[in-house]
Formats: sequence, structure tokens, C-alpha cells
Amino acid sequence: MGSRHISLKDLARELNISISTVSRALKDHPDISREMKEKVKKLAIERNYTPNPLAMGLLKQETRMIGIVVPDLVTHFYASIISGIESVAKENGYFAVIASSNENIIKEKESIENLLKARVEGLIVCMSRETNTTDHFEKLVSRDIPLVMFDRVCLGDKIPAVIADNADASQKIVEHFYAKGYRRIAYVSGPENLSISKERMKGYWAGIKACGITPDENLVENCDLTFESAKTAMNRLLQLPNPPDAVYGINDTVAFGLMKAIKEAGLKIPDDIGVVGFTDEFHSVVVTPALTSVTHPTFEMGQQIAQLFFKSLTPGFQAETLIVKTQLVERESSNKSQS
Repeated sequence: MGSRHISLKDLARELNISISTVSRALKDHPDISREMKEKVKKLAIERNYTPNPLAMGLLKQETRMIGIVVPDLVTHFYASIISGIESVAKENGYFAVIASSNENIIKEKESIENLLKARVEGLIVCMSRETNTTDHFEKLVSRDIPLVMFDRVCLGDKIPAVIADNADASQKIVEHFYAKGYRRIAYVSGPENLSISKERMKGYWAGIKACGITPDENLVENCDLTFESAKTAMNRLLQLPNPPDAVYGINDTVAFGLMKAIKEAGLKIPDDIGVVGFTDEFHSVVVTPALTSVTHPTFEMGQQIAQLFFKSLTPGFQAETLIVKTQLVERESSNKSQS
């Protein structure tokens, strides 16, 4: 029979008995004789039979699969969160099926539909940067499909979520720059439709106010979260009549783009311009100078996401948003010499 999966049907055919008899024999059903049980179990061992969990799950109308959709599978931020989700899923007898939207709304919708066709029992989603509508998520809610969102979220009154303390962390970045002697503090945000862009922008302005700095709209730029668009945004800031002496990127990829543009302009980090990122990717300690960044407890965040998912399966559950505390990790990129 080669290396293909041996089914109950194969065992039944070989023994010339019904599939239900094979199934009940393997489960030690009292209606099946001891002799038949031994015969079935012996053949199952010889043929390396193992139950097909998906097929069994479909019979019970459950597959014990959770679908996860993330913007990419390369970033350590998402990989670590997925590991945290999987650890809790495993404890609960579930496993994860993972898909990437590649930061594309069409791919996001396709991934969700494909996972539902694969009979996942619920979904965990972080929105793509292109996602500016919520109709596909509202449809899931109306169909009573368990759904938890994280990091980039929407419909907080209907969909449970786990997010970072974005506004608070953002304000702390501005205050950190100010304490280090920087005064023209710029911010390069992401697409305006994303929750993280809105929350971190709110924190940026709160930080500017808390430090007593005169607000300047010219010091705020948007990008599409890519390295190249971040470089372009930084170049616009550098061309201002009164350019910034510090800049904060909405995530580390953006911060790396900012650093590249600053270096290409012949300026020094951190003495000419300080730089801070967000998410604390592995590359933060590899770039020169090492990047000051906001770190998330990503594995623990993943565990909280999965715990919230299982909590959402209980009757009468009301959507809630859990906020995870972050930490600003100071490195050389924002630590200029002060005389």
C-alpha cells in the first residue's frame, strides 16, 4: 500500500468486515468479540494505522484547528507571537494553521476564506497594512465564527483583541528624546487606516505636549511601512528649512530606512539625529549604531492571544481588549554626547 495514509476503510477491506466494526474494535466496544478486536488491532499495528485527526474531527464537527493570519512570516515579532499562540493551543489539544497576507487586503481575505474551507474552528488575525475596510471581519462576527485580533485591530466593541500600550510607549519615546537633549523630534508613522498608526500618533502628540515643545505638523510624515518609503519620508524631513534632530519610526523596518537616509545624507547618528524604533527586531542590535527600540513580550503576548481565543469560546463571552506593557530598550542610536 506504499507510504500513503492507511484508513479504516483499508483495514475493513482487508479483513472483509464493515468500517464501523473496525472502528468499534479499535475502541474496545463491548459489542465486538475479543477475537475480532485482537485481529483488527494486530492488522492496525502491521499496517502502521494511525487515526486521521482531521477526518475524526469532521465526524464530530470539530477539527481542533485555529487559523492564524499575519502580515508576514519573516518578522521575528510575528514568529514569536505565533510560537506563544501555538504553546497554549497545544495545551488545549489544538494546533495552528498559519497563513500570510503579505500586507495585502485581497490575500488577507483569501487566506481567511481558505482557512474556513479547511474547517478551522476560529481565527486569530493581525490586519495587513492595506486593510482599510472591516466588512470581511464583520461578516465573521455575524456568522459567530470565533475571532481574536492582535496588534493591528478593529471593531473593538465586537472583536476581542490583544494590543501593546501604543500611546503610552510612543509618549515615552518623545520624553526619552527630550531627556537626551533633542528638541526637534519627528515621527514617521504608517498608513492612517491602521490602529497602531492612530494610537502611536496620539502618544507622539501627548509626548510633545508633556515636554512643552511647540507642536510642528511638518515634523510628522507617513509611509507604507516599507524600508524604501521610510527612506523617502526621512529625505523629506531632512529637506525642511529647520530639520529634525531626532526621529522615531513606527516600527523597526521603518527605523532602519530612516537610518539609511540619514547616513546617505552624511549625517551622524546619534549626534546629528537620534533614532528610535518600535518592536525591537533582532536586527536592532546588529545595525550600527545599535537601535533604541520599544520591545514587546512577544511570546507572552502570543500566549495571551490564545488564552483570549479559548475564553471567547465560552457562552456569554463579551469582547474585551487586553493591553500588553512594553519597554523602551536604550541603545546607542538615541544617546548623543552631551557637553
